[in-house]
Amino acid sequence: MELRTLRYFVAVAEELHFGRAATRLHMSQPPLSRAIRQLETELGGALFDRSSAGVALTPVGAVLLGEARALLARAELARARVAGAAGAAALTVGILGDSTDPRVTRLAAAYRARHPHVEVRVRETDLTDPTCGLRAGPVDVALTRGPFDTAGLTVRDLRADPVGALLRADDPLARRDGLVLADLAGRRWFRFPAGTDPLWQAYWHGGEPREGPVVRAVQECRQAVLWNGTVGVTLLGHDPGEGLAVVPLLDMAPSRVVVAWNRGDTNPLLRSFVRTATAAYRDRSVQ
Repeated sequence: MELRTLRYFVAVAEELHFGRAATRLHMSQPPLSRAIRQLETELGGALFDRSSAGVALTPVGAVLLGEARALLARAELARARVAGAAGAAALTVGILGDSTDPRVTRLAAAYRARHPHVEVRVRETDLTDPTCGLRAGPVDVALTRGPFDTAGLTVRDLRADPVGALLRADDPLARRDGLVLADLAGRRWFRFPAGTDPLWQAYWHGGEPREGPVVRAVQECRQAVLWNGTVGVTLLGHDPGEGLAVVPLLDMAPSRVVVAWNRGDTNPLLRSFVRTATAAYRDRSVQ
């Protein structure tokens, strides 16, 4: 098995959709499908159940997914160690959504000034993994939002942002100065895919099970509201875009911006990143 083919397989397994996986891999769908078929032939078993209802992992595929993630993480670690031995220092940062935050810009400038010869690789992730790939291995440190399962991780709070209900601008509730979660009872909410961290799901669903369309990215959340009148929770300070409105939710705790890394990781570049991030987010002159 080639690492490239394993990356193809992991993409399909995570997306459970060949088209989305092909887009994520920046390739067309036919060669991706052929590669997966060839992998199934090599392994002697089906990795996916394909039906009109969609794509699902088989028991064989579920086993391979864990092994493939471990192999790819090991390969990435080997690459980083070899690069470090050759003098090419690098740090991979996972970012969830807030890459346009002014404090991220300040953090990037400060870290670059402190480590001008370090190559910083940014991996921006969707809403289905609040750890931005920390456990899977692709990133060294995550700039993300809580809450999520912190087992095996160290997490440091950087900031707390108030949140509000995301509504269509013509929704009667959009004219209110403030809302409580009870005002949204019975409404359809956007939801994250099955298997998403339950603590993360619970926070963005206001602590209740919800019904509604499944989304993976911020723009999909906005489109679900715009097209279907769905509701959900978003950051109060973010511009929702034309046709949408955000009303403060008075009984929801703020969304915490955090920096997280794998417990026990003593990489000095990582530690410097955490210190720099803490300083950047403490600077109240940056809004």
